[in-house]
Amino acid sequence: MSEPAALDSARQPQWQRFGKRFLRSRNVMAGSLVLLAVIALVALAPVISPYEPTQQFRRHRLEPPSADFLLGTDNLGRDILTRILYGGQVSLQVGIVSVAIGATLGTLLGLLAGYLGGWADVLIMRFIDMMLAFPGILLALVIIAVLGRNLQNVMIAVGLSSIPVYTRVVRASTLALKQVDFIVAAQALGGSSARIMARHILPNVLAPIIVVATNGVAGAIIAGAALSFLGLGQQPPDPEWGLMLNEGREFIRVAAWVTTYPGLAIMVTVLAINLLGDGLRDILDPRLKL
Repeated sequence: MSEPAALDSARQPQWQRFGKRFLRSRNVMAGSLVLLAVIALVALAPVISPYEPTQQFRRHRLEPPSADFLLGTDNLGRDILTRILYGGQVSLQVGIVSVAIGATLGTLLGLLAGYLGGWADVLIMRFIDMMLAFPGILLALVIIAVLGRNLQNVMIAVGLSSIPVYTRVVRASTLALKQVDFIVAAQALGGSSARIMARHILPNVLAPIIVVATNGVAGAIIAGAALSFLGLGQQPPDPEWGLMLNEGREFIRVAAWVTTYPGLAIMVTVLAINLLGDGLRDILDPRLKL
């Protein structure tokens, strides 16, 4: 980039520079378009499908895709397309709510550990190390065993198990920012720790949080589907992608469409979110230029 072009780019508002990078990123555009399509389809489920997700057509059990049932039916004669659309509402809810829980608590702990230091840092990070000693899915299983089996507890369990990721990212960013001149100046002017963390540090650590949270939604959807597959999440007869996989596994040899289409729904959604997350990482990383 020439020097005049670089100067013009530097004079542009930050949101405008971000918008241009956003539109230039193929990963962001592809992921965004596919994800928006998925969200629109699941949101318009009552309009798209003429059936209810629990409605049974006993004479059409395990029927392959046809004009009446575009993706076929399951062992109880329920329309798979309808159940995928309504199940998507549940899976996306699990992903968003879980990430909101994990990001909120993890960011708070990371800010406290990185800014306060001392015993606060030691206690918080040893607690995080204890959480990291358990695989994420195992930790979620333990939490569900304590709280009980239902969808709300799945979101809590997946959210709590993701706290260490956000805590470590925010702590590292906070440790670097704490030595910057404007933070030191705010401390010298008598700003309280809470005000400095909220007004000065948090806005400057949002970029890595956004990237981690975007990819975290994909991980939370997979984790929620895995827990429902094991019978610990959404309970029958209500649909959920992981639960649909579990319900169709017994018929995979004679009716592969019962498990294939829910699996494809998970794959396409997670792939779109990962593309969006990778693109956002490239856009928000100051060391990279698109």
